[in-house]
Amino acid sequence: MAGRRGWGGNPPSDDDEAARRIVAVAIELTSRTGTAIGISDVAEALGVIRQTVYRYFPSTDALMRAVAIASVAEFLDRLTEQVAGLHDPAEAMTEGVVFTLAEVSRTPHLGWLVSSSYANVDPGSLVSDEALDFGMQMIRRFDVDWESYGYDEESLHELVEFCLRTQQSFFTAPGNPPRGEAELRRYLRRWMGSAILAQPTRLAMNSAVQQS
Repeated sequence: MAGRRGWGGNPPSDDDEAARRIVAVAIELTSRTGTAIGISDVAEALGVIRQTVYRYFPSTDALMRAVAIASVAEFLDRLTEQVAGLHDPAEAMTEGVVFTLAEVSRTPHLGWLVSSSYANVDPGSLVSDEALDFGMQMIRRFDVDWESYGYDEESLHELVEFCLRTQQSFFTAPGNPPRGEAELRRYLRRWMGSAILAQPTRLAMNSAVQQS
């Protein structure tokens, strides 16, 4: 089939395998270098021309999107270990945000799901359905009884959006100089944590009672 030459002498058997191998190489490159990569980097590593990669992924953003989605499961497993045993929602979310910020700095392709930090990504992707779904997967890994803190499904989605926007602010403007991990944790616990502990469902119910 056209576009299959190269591949280290072992061409893929079909389009699905070709796409998987492209994504696997892109993950390896970004994990190894810790920097953003392009179509030409992946093509060179595979021993194919750029047009071959473009056949499956029409842009770097499309490739990074596939790479980010393929990396979600591993990231969520590591996040689960990081927040295990934290039952307080403010503590858990603070730790989750600090961990995510650090991980994205090391593996920039994850930024596609939680920010618009990757080159040319549409800023609207910050609160896209995929980004929000990713955030919901994150908080459902926490050892937090969200309902007991007043969170229903709607307010959990709002919390995820709030935290995505908070993360975005640190991606785009980390500070000069950027806060260290301990200082960032204190800052988030004080200000973001206070908002998280506002118990949205209960406050809404109290407000409705007062107005009746």
